[in-house]
Amino acid sequence: MPKMFGTDGVRGLANRDLTARLALDLGDAAVRVLGKAGQKDENQPEGRRRALVGRDTRVSGDFLASALSAGMAAGGFDVIDAGIIPTPGVAFLTSVLNVEMGAVISASHNPMPDNGIKFFARGGFKLPDAKEDEIEAVLGQDWDRPTGAGVGRVSHDTVTATNLYIDHLVSSIAPLNPDKTQPKPLRGLKIVADCANGATSVVAPEALRRAGADVIVINASPDGYNINKHAGSTHPEQLQAMVKATDAVMGVAFDGDADRCLAVDEDGNMVNGDQIMGILARAKKEAGKLADNTLVVTVMSNLGLKLALKDMGIKTVQTAVGDRYVLEEMLRGGYTLGGEQSGHVINREFATTGDGTLTALTLCNEVVRSGKSLKELAADFPQLPQTLVNVPNVDKMAATTNAKVQAAVEKETKLLGETGRVLLRPSGTEPLVRVMAEAATQEQADEVCDRLAKVVAEELAL
Repeated sequence: MPKMFGTDGVRGLANRDLTARLALDLGDAAVRVLGKAGQKDENQPEGRRRALVGRDTRVSGDFLASALSAGMAAGGFDVIDAGIIPTPGVAFLTSVLNVEMGAVISASHNPMPDNGIKFFARGGFKLPDAKEDEIEAVLGQDWDRPTGAGVGRVSHDTVTATNLYIDHLVSSIAPLNPDKTQPKPLRGLKIVADCANGATSVVAPEALRRAGADVIVINASPDGYNINKHAGSTHPEQLQAMVKATDAVMGVAFDGDADRCLAVDEDGNMVNGDQIMGILARAKKEAGKLADNTLVVTVMSNLGLKLALKDMGIKTVQTAVGDRYVLEEMLRGGYTLGGEQSGHVINREFATTGDGTLTALTLCNEVVRSGKSLKELAADFPQLPQTLVNVPNVDKMAATTNAKVQAAVEKETKLLGETGRVLLRPSGTEPLVRVMAEAATQEQADEVCDRLAKVVAEELAL
């Protein structure tokens, strides 16, 4: 039986794969595993234990949040429903409100019909595989649940939660002056923000404006159905056009739950997560805040980033795909910056997970501080031509074990030598295999990727 938890929580088609009953059971199981249900917390009023729940703007979030909260409350936890708030907002609030656990209902960049549930442990950290396995092991089991005054309550506090989070974001680049006035480090910076009709539709524009930026906002009118629809980091065409049309200095694009951020320069060119990480890593190194002069990246990061950083005296450490694996390596090695090409950037000085709005603020701040345009900054991190093909309808778990597939990978790797690389990776959130090739020319990358994709499709067909 396949694991219920993927790379980033439990995810699937809402009301079919991810049902209200499953959300109820997950809430029930989570309090048993993460909250030591039945034990009192002496640090909380009346010894009660607490959980925090937030969600993105999908219509299915309504019933899933109710079900998840019900499962937690039935296990004896008081639940704070923070309403619509970015995933990193839940991580932050889980830490500062000192709750036992946090949970986010979101399918991130996936289409609207999908949804997902992911948990944060005390302190705002994503769960390791072992904890997810424990939750899955007790899912749906009967146990001695509390009764009477022992059951939990569900309260709603969207405004306080959102304001706490925005204050935190702005303070990352503009801490309050001693007289409590707000500095404006981004004053005069004209920027376009594409909020993907998602969870940061209120948060990102407000945070950027409070920091002084002149913000033009697009796709910030969520209706429950338009999240990620032709908008945000997965569909940046509107942002690119708007930056050029308004003569903005730059643009930023978020995904549905705002844990990732991509950017656009003044000419409408995309600046991806690798280039953003390069810009921020160099800035941290110059400020003496890049621990061990090391950036943590995943296997998907472009070889061009690693070569450019090496010339700047910055090392890279590589992990599996998924920002929680990046964070695990950061914590293990004491590193301060890491992330993914997709735009997940973890800045440990201010966050325990990828935070798109935080990334946007720090990137904008570096543009102002350096006196250079985003185009100039990104040019220092050229990307090798890269081709990525998603191969659907295959046995994705056999991608790393099939002899013919592995032989094809070895053949292409030898062909590229030190001028490129290939990578096959089963998707952690979708039923497909990702085939990636980097090479000295786009034509060569396309050819290598096409050959490998055909082998995968033929050998692993369901």
